[in-house]
Amino acid sequence: MKSTSLYKGNNRTRLMFSYAMGDAGTGLAAIQLGTYLFLFFTCAAGIPAFIAGSLLMVSKLWDAINDPLIGWMSDHTRSKWGPRLPWMVGGAVPLGLFLAAMWWVPPGGIETKTTYYVFAAIFLMTAYTAVNLPFAALSTELTENIAIRTRLNAARFTGSILAGTTGLIVAAGFLSQGVEGYTSMGRVTGIIATFTTLIACWGLAPFAKKARKPVSHTEPFKQQLKRVLNNKLFTRIIALYLLLWCGLQLMQTVSLIYLEQVMLVPIEISKWIPIPFQISTLLGLQFWSFYSNKYGRISALFKGGKIWILACLLVMIMPPIAKGVGINTLLFFNNIEGIKMLILLLIIILVGFGASTAYLIPWSLLPDAIDQDPEKPSGIYTAWMVFIQKIGIGLSVQFLGVLLSLSGYKSSTNCLSSFQDLDQPLTAIITIRLCMGLIPSFLVLAGLITMKPWRSLDFKSQRVVGQ
Repeated sequence: MKSTSLYKGNNRTRLMFSYAMGDAGTGLAAIQLGTYLFLFFTCAAGIPAFIAGSLLMVSKLWDAINDPLIGWMSDHTRSKWGPRLPWMVGGAVPLGLFLAAMWWVPPGGIETKTTYYVFAAIFLMTAYTAVNLPFAALSTELTENIAIRTRLNAARFTGSILAGTTGLIVAAGFLSQGVEGYTSMGRVTGIIATFTTLIACWGLAPFAKKARKPVSHTEPFKQQLKRVLNNKLFTRIIALYLLLWCGLQLMQTVSLIYLEQVMLVPIEISKWIPIPFQISTLLGLQFWSFYSNKYGRISALFKGGKIWILACLLVMIMPPIAKGVGINTLLFFNNIEGIKMLILLLIIILVGFGASTAYLIPWSLLPDAIDQDPEKPSGIYTAWMVFIQKIGIGLSVQFLGVLLSLSGYKSSTNCLSSFQDLDQPLTAIITIRLCMGLIPSFLVLAGLITMKPWRSLDFKSQRVVGQ
């Protein structure tokens, strides 16, 4: 490993800033796609819930399929800037272009639109992986110090969440325009995604040039699979990552539907509510990063996971706001409906604070698993981690689409109409509540159980290596 002077003073500041910017473009894309795409398909493009869920699954499955391939090619790329940066530079412009294309409604029927979105998703997810996967592999290669790695991942997801919050603000401003608002939002966020990625590449260049290089040799698919499955620490981490992110993705996808159709929050307010969630997640990242370096990452995971579970259960049992209540009534907390609104906001903030561990902890633990492999092929491990996680997310969003269809969920073709007027059946309301509360709670609990045997071991390694 190179001299630690590279990671001190102004150099460390540049490294942390640049690494934060590196996940800004893909983080912005992820939060907008996760929060609005299902709603966009069902209320702007006029696509039924089952097909909308299938489209989300296809995009995630393709995203998962291309991960091992791009990870392998990234490991075997040779340039004076290292193996990772050329992929990030090459993917920056396509990422912005196809992100914008995803929010356009083509003319034609459901079959035409479905075909368009399948191809748009394939191109977008290919560009996304070309940027995000090599970037993620850098956290292991830049340093072997656990404390710096934890700070790098805290910086990474700080940039991701700040960019995601920016994307939510842009969305809330544009979506009052209906279908045209989605198109405008896509253009603005596409530009942001491209430029933040290019800025990150410029800032990371001197560090990526000196970073540890992966061992270069051809490894067949079966050998890769055998390698990762034999790494017991890695299989435990990927199980945690899969469970936490399936729960988070399920909540994110159904969140606006829950706010507008279950809680009956007016659309003028509901589009802004994801922003407090993002802010609390950002604050949670800083807190859990500090807590991890002092008490251990698994301890932070258990504390945050318990908060997350409690908040999920509270979300599930929250009584709805009275139908037809105006914005002014809800924004002044001197009446029962205003108090309900305040409690809902506080619970959402609590969810974000606990769920921030899903961003920080799995990626902070991944380098430990890679270090157990003598060859330390970061690209392969990063690719397989993301591959399995995306398979799980793809199946979870398809599961959501199927559940909503079976529950009698009604779609809308007018983005500007209030979904409160759809009068969803009780079965759909119950299903949405379960997807926001009970199901994510079980997934988070399973993740905590998975990591329980590693709790004391992580604390010891933190005390020895993290100085």
